[in-house]
Amino acid sequence: MQYNGTAGRLCGRRRSSAMKPLYILNGPNLNRLGRREPEIYGRATLVEIEAECRRAAGEQPLEFRQTNSEQQLIDWIHEASDEGAGIIINPAGYSFTSIAMLDALKMFTGPIIELHITNIHRREDHYHHSYISKIATAVIAGLGPGGYVVAVQAMMGMVRDGTMQLGHDWA
Repeated sequence: MQYNGTAGRLCGRRRSSAMKPLYILNGPNLNRLGRREPEIYGRATLVEIEAECRRAAGEQPLEFRQTNSEQQLIDWIHEASDEGAGIIINPAGYSFTSIAMLDALKMFTGPIIELHITNIHRREDHYHHSYISKIATAVIAGLGPGGYVVAVQAMMGMVRDGTMQLGHDWA
């Protein structure tokens, strides 16, 4: 099953370079958020997370998607390379196994934020080495579902003026 979010209907449209979308790509099992181990991942569903991301993005177009398929994630990364301003990716379990996804992300010339709901460095050893971190502009881990909003805010700063400001003059 794959989830194309509420923007899925717009996937085929070309956009002006001024309003290229941010791609928020979600990997395996994230469609189960809210039901899957809520004591670890929280009670927010992916639909609720998408709504918060859209609220944070305002007028900035988003392509918010989820799939359990590595091939589909790679195809969406290729699409983002042609159409997108930035990629926020929660590769989930593929973080630790997918050299193919790393290679696809290397082709993207814009900013990339790797996102994890949990702090992967406080978990079991097999979660400590992410291939995706090697290419990411920034990594956000351990902020729970709210990390998505932080990622959107940071990405909007990166694509707007090359900074990671979160709306603070001091940062």
